[in-house]
Amino acid sequence: MDARYEPLFTPWKIGNVEIKNRIVLCPMGGTSLFGWMEHQHFDEDAANFFLERAKNNVGLIIPGIAPLRGIMFGEWLYKDKKMFRRLKDYMVKIHATGAKLFVQLTAGFGRSFAITNPLVPFLKHPALGVLLKPFIDVSYICASPSKLPSRWAEDVKVRALRKKEIEHMVYAFAQTARLCKEAGVDGVEVHAVHEGYLMDQFTTPYTNQRTDEYGGSFENRYRFATDVVKAIKAKCGKEYPVSLRYSVVSKTIGFGVGAMPGEDYVEAGRDMAESEKAAKYLQDAGYDMLNADNGTYDAWYWAHPPAYMPKNCNLDDVAHIKKFVDIPVVCAGRMEPEVGADAVRDGKIDAVGVARQFLTDGAWVTKLMEGRTEDIQPCICCHNACFAMAHYKGAANDEPLSDAKHMARCALNPQTMHGGKYAITPAKKAKKIAVIGGGIGGIETARIAALRGHTVTIYEKTDRLGGVFIPAAAPSFKEKDRELIQWYRRQIAALPVTVHYNTEIRDLSALDADEIVIATGATAKRLRIPGIERSIEAIDYLNGRQVGQDVVIIGGGLTGCEIAYDLYLQGKKPVIVEAKSDVMAVRGLCLANSSYLRDFFRCNKIPVYLESTVPSIGQNSVTVRYKDGSTREVRADDVIVSVGYAPAPIAKKSAHVHIVGDACKVGNLRTVIWQAWDVALRL
Repeated sequence: MDARYEPLFTPWKIGNVEIKNRIVLCPMGGTSLFGWMEHQHFDEDAANFFLERAKNNVGLIIPGIAPLRGIMFGEWLYKDKKMFRRLKDYMVKIHATGAKLFVQLTAGFGRSFAITNPLVPFLKHPALGVLLKPFIDVSYICASPSKLPSRWAEDVKVRALRKKEIEHMVYAFAQTARLCKEAGVDGVEVHAVHEGYLMDQFTTPYTNQRTDEYGGSFENRYRFATDVVKAIKAKCGKEYPVSLRYSVVSKTIGFGVGAMPGEDYVEAGRDMAESEKAAKYLQDAGYDMLNADNGTYDAWYWAHPPAYMPKNCNLDDVAHIKKFVDIPVVCAGRMEPEVGADAVRDGKIDAVGVARQFLTDGAWVTKLMEGRTEDIQPCICCHNACFAMAHYKGAANDEPLSDAKHMARCALNPQTMHGGKYAITPAKKAKKIAVIGGGIGGIETARIAALRGHTVTIYEKTDRLGGVFIPAAAPSFKEKDRELIQWYRRQIAALPVTVHYNTEIRDLSALDADEIVIATGATAKRLRIPGIERSIEAIDYLNGRQVGQDVVIIGGGLTGCEIAYDLYLQGKKPVIVEAKSDVMAVRGLCLANSSYLRDFFRCNKIPVYLESTVPSIGQNSVTVRYKDGSTREVRADDVIVSVGYAPAPIAKKSAHVHIVGDACKVGNLRTVIWQAWDVALRL
């Protein structure tokens, strides 16, 4: 092991429970041991997921939130004794690895519940909600401290929780914690004075306008959280550890508006001065650990940082709050092992919280210990599969039900939380496989096919593997994407895969192959407007084409917005023109990612013209036409066109010709990689 990481592999304690190392697998939605958006059950996929990570040397495991009352059918968790008998048997297996496990229990989501588009009418119209209530009680699930706008359907107000409902939740926390203790669970974590979930909404002034004992004063706003830990301790004993998921600072300007790193703003939620007081107050109430970061769902990118957020983005705030408590403090948020190790060594934090990296590579801790860091497949913070909850004007949570039911999967690793669907098994018959195109789709197909025992040859028309992902990874903030490309190249080099560079295939009949996989990507769509010849394509810019100071980007999808972000970081003046009513209005793009860019454009006053088109491009300007037909001239030294792509396969699909990635259907990294596995496992 590299000596830099040694502080991570020292023991520590939460109360009387000793943890063997300082790496905490933080909770993620969709990894509850008791099921998620379905009937409550002991979830075998989640159980196996955590057991494999336990075998790979994680210290403390905290599964995803277990709702006290099921989302579907509204059953109370503490009433299902059978499930806890299953949990008791499972804890024996976990403890055999040397790991410890806390169960995270949640009161719920309140206004932050990511209500999907089909459910919005049932929340908006109470009469309809009554019809759905036996299956899913959206009024109860979204109920908040006060009558508030939903985070996902801003034109809908959620109702206020009644006092009796709060008291029942406190009771349920205690009863469920008791059952966890009896099942051999090492501790529980209360979810949460964190991320703008229900209990956190009680603590912050902008979401709590109550006038009873749960609103108003500091003590009243934190009463729900303190009542819960006192009830758990009364039921389970003072020695039973209770962690609290905690956001140090809300980083929130108001409903639907978060604060950028370094932005000068007025805090609507919990500021640092209150947090210093609150952390001590919560400790004194009985909490034994703070599992901490920052943010709310209105500033979601602090708790679920995309690639645009700084690495270790919450460390300074979490390290500061540790000065005010005597209990252990964990920090999460794009934590780097070497930085986390230094922080532990220096006493700034007690342990490092990591979540999504465990989805991408479940053995990363073992690889770190063995000095094989180059073998760790990096998480790129895309959220394409773990949190594919898209939100934009005109849509609440534009997420398919299949994704809502099965979160915590991984765009880069289809095996994660997929119940064995993507098991790599030896091929019944070894074949010669020709892969045309060395982009991510082609590489991944070749890699899995080779692991199954096939003889694979890649034909790549350039001198490098990576395809269009190379320019996509070019911006400064895409360092993890660049690491992923290098990881893929090392994987291919280590396998019996032949790569022919600078080789463009035009005639499939010339190939000596049993099966042919076409992964030739897509081509950029072109606009037919006067002056289009004076524009450049997005990929040309990403490949290094220099542009002037004033740059107009036609197209406000993810690529166009990331280009605008990249241009601003270089000191240039980007302008976005988008025909839709919002930028990044696409399914599958997580709100944590898109809201960062929207808030960045707001904070830095980057012009965004919505419901607008460019009818013509002039010598030094473009004409922008608004929805009402009026126009204006916008200065443009250069114009970048980013209006999408069209598949460009070199042949049609047949019995022995397969098409993967953007050559089949333009999508994102998740669609490319999962399809590559689907094809490779059928070859």
